[in-house]
Amino acid sequence: MNNPAFESRTESGAVCDYRDERRCKTLIQANNAELARQFRAGTSIARLIRARADFMDGLLLAAWSQQLGELAEGLSLIAVGGYGRQELHLHSDIDLLVLLPEEDGESIAEPDYQPRLAEFFRFLWDIGLKLGQAARTIASCVELARADQTVMTNLLEARLLHGSEPLFNTLLARLGPEHLWPSPAFFEAKMAEQQARYAKYHDTAYNLEPNIKEGPGGLRDIQIIGWIIKRHYNSRDLRDLIVHGWLTAAEFDELLEAQNFLWQVRFALHALTGRSEDRLLFDYQKDLARQFGHNDADINEAVEHFMQRYFRTVVGLERLNEMVLQLFKEVILHNQDESLMLPINTCFQAVNHYIEALHPRVFAENPLALLEIFLILQQNSDLQGIRASTIRLIRQHLYLIDEDFRRNPDACKLFMEILRQPGGITHQLRRMNRYGLLAAYLPAFGNVVGRMQYDLFHVYTVDEHTLFVIRNLRRFALERHRSENPHCYEIFQLIERPEILYIAALFHDIAKGGGGDHSLLGEGIAGDFCRRHNISEDDTRLVQWLVRHHLLMSMTAQRKDINDPEVIREFATVVGDPTHLNHLYLLTVADIRATNPNLWNSWKGALLRELFTATRWAFRRGLENPPDLAEKIRASREESRALLHRLGLRESSVNQVWRTFVDDYFLRYLPDEIAWHTIAIASTPEQDLPLVLLRPVSQRGSAEVFLYAQDQDFIFSHSTAVLDQLGLTIFDAKVITTGNGFVLSSYHVLEQSGAPIRDQHRQVQICSKLRECLLHPTEEPIAVQRREPRVIKHFTVPTQVYFHEDPHNRHTIIELIATDRPGLLSKVGQAFDRSHIRLRNAKISTIGSRAEDIFYITDENDLPLTDDARKKQLCQNLIQLVGEN
Repeated sequence: MNNPAFESRTESGAVCDYRDERRCKTLIQANNAELARQFRAGTSIARLIRARADFMDGLLLAAWSQQLGELAEGLSLIAVGGYGRQELHLHSDIDLLVLLPEEDGESIAEPDYQPRLAEFFRFLWDIGLKLGQAARTIASCVELARADQTVMTNLLEARLLHGSEPLFNTLLARLGPEHLWPSPAFFEAKMAEQQARYAKYHDTAYNLEPNIKEGPGGLRDIQIIGWIIKRHYNSRDLRDLIVHGWLTAAEFDELLEAQNFLWQVRFALHALTGRSEDRLLFDYQKDLARQFGHNDADINEAVEHFMQRYFRTVVGLERLNEMVLQLFKEVILHNQDESLMLPINTCFQAVNHYIEALHPRVFAENPLALLEIFLILQQNSDLQGIRASTIRLIRQHLYLIDEDFRRNPDACKLFMEILRQPGGITHQLRRMNRYGLLAAYLPAFGNVVGRMQYDLFHVYTVDEHTLFVIRNLRRFALERHRSENPHCYEIFQLIERPEILYIAALFHDIAKGGGGDHSLLGEGIAGDFCRRHNISEDDTRLVQWLVRHHLLMSMTAQRKDINDPEVIREFATVVGDPTHLNHLYLLTVADIRATNPNLWNSWKGALLRELFTATRWAFRRGLENPPDLAEKIRASREESRALLHRLGLRESSVNQVWRTFVDDYFLRYLPDEIAWHTIAIASTPEQDLPLVLLRPVSQRGSAEVFLYAQDQDFIFSHSTAVLDQLGLTIFDAKVITTGNGFVLSSYHVLEQSGAPIRDQHRQVQICSKLRECLLHPTEEPIAVQRREPRVIKHFTVPTQVYFHEDPHNRHTIIELIATDRPGLLSKVGQAFDRSHIRLRNAKISTIGSRAEDIFYITDENDLPLTDDARKKQLCQNLIQLVGEN
């Protein structure tokens, strides 16, 4: 149990005198530095983490001997968990168990036993070790292990450091599967644990800041395999996976290679952070990319390449984990059961509801069976999956999917049949991706497997995002998911060939990372696929159009004024007809919802639905006969007046409120909003102004905050600062100046989480803060003190200002691109005030850390800006206040 290397280096233990904490800390730091140096020099990672465990053995044994002295003879010091496996990274937890002897069921201890043991643990904490510690008798170990499989798992790794071997062996015997947690029960418990762990990470290994230990495909997936074979075979060696036929030699090499890579990343993280850090946070990804040899000129590309290697590694591990656990399930849980075997066809049979190849030569003799197996799974709901031996055969025969295979009409027909099935499409595409078949059949798709985008907008890799898009489209088609998005469900019923949508989804991002415009490049790749799969010319053109224009609808809805008839006409002209509109709308909603779980909200849903409805109406009216602004204003007035009459407001009251309203007001607000504003203003005496109202749910799916006050400087900058400080996200802002010197301002807002503002106290708080701001205006800007998100510093966006012409020549349009920091809109408002600019409308769009905002402005005379010098000054003020990055 001694550690000669440690003793020679520490002068027979004197360095580790438990009374000399400083000296022990220095020794630990020196060991950390030496191991880090060896790591950078290329020393085997397996050797390094074993060396760390050996070093810790020596340290603990010296401290144990010095602190407990003769008392230690009645106790056993045991390493458990990862330390028990002798896998110890620089700052890993040190899991220790002190085993107490028993006599007639009672623990015996010397009078000073407890203080000495407490002092031992205190010393270890004081010298900087992070402990997992326990002192128990055998009986209490057994009792806790019986009640909790995680305790049982920890004890499976037990390794005696010092003390009685007979006592230690007695513990191991009492923990044997014949006494508690027999292999089948232990297996089921570990499977349930893994399912819960996967769910915590959204059942995907693809997260922007993954956990390399706990995430799907992480080190825990390897450890689960080890624990199960240890319980079943009482084996500590992963190589027994080969001995017992769980893995081939090649698969085992893949497992070890993946484990070594993840060990290296974890070791590097610990060295970089100086703590037990297992999350690949943005803070470390750039340093790690360089450390692992990715020296691209663009650091973002270096990170993307490093993370692609990481993601491909963990997906491979996830696949191996699935295959091995499936084998365990077949052997451990069903070995004693009578197999239920049913023939399927000449290639496959069903065994206990899992599909299996009839013999190892199935795919070699019939390569098309590589696709057929997934079609069979779709068509037979009783089948729960693929037997592990057949998963292995699929992976071993992927080389058969060559260019001749891809151009085989029968293979193309099978793939299209998979896309045309009434159910199981997403499930089987995910399975095909996991086993590597999708990348083999679609080489362009293989290029985006595991490819991340280094930003805060795309939270999944391209392949995972693509499969989420298809999943969302499938949910639109199903009655049981109708309540999630009733409008999409209704539109989906109009789609004659849903596979066209699935193909467009499959290819919409397939050219990401290929250089150039991915929409244009993807259009060509999609066209090749359609022609190879014998899709009609009309449908091929539709697919290509969808891939090329898959961002059109979201960009129009979020960045343009969709109340403007000209905007609708331009959009409708590009779309062309209701068929293209229906497909594009469904693809757009599915795409946004699959990009980022926090990106979709009721505001975006209402905005897209409004654009869809306006465009459909434009088609019915005829694009050759678009409405002009005067017609739209007249229609808005008439509809609003009729609504107010139904609500009981007298005509004279309506006229009194509207007499100072400009035509632009009726163009930019919906009749429902106009009626709400009119009633509020008509019922409020002038002495009760300013008026601040909030309705939690508007027609646009958000809360609407409405302000009516005498015109004053800083209204926009101060009010947006208040809303920002309160933690609200602003999506839209409108400012109208009336003929009698009043201002109507409205903001569409949601909580930062995307949730509506339901709490009444919260609504009162928002209104009171805004009213106070209007009653007591100051010339000094209101500072937004909300904390900036941690990750923003890694994704700063250079501030850019662009001027665009309004086709109606009513406004000047400014596009601002900048880092989305707290107080951004308030600073924009300050720049407008400083430049004597009037804001009329604002479209606020945030994409991760990137703000892409559109502002419609005029000068103090309500005219567009025509003076270049004034534009330049405004641009300088914006950059100065917002910041250059």
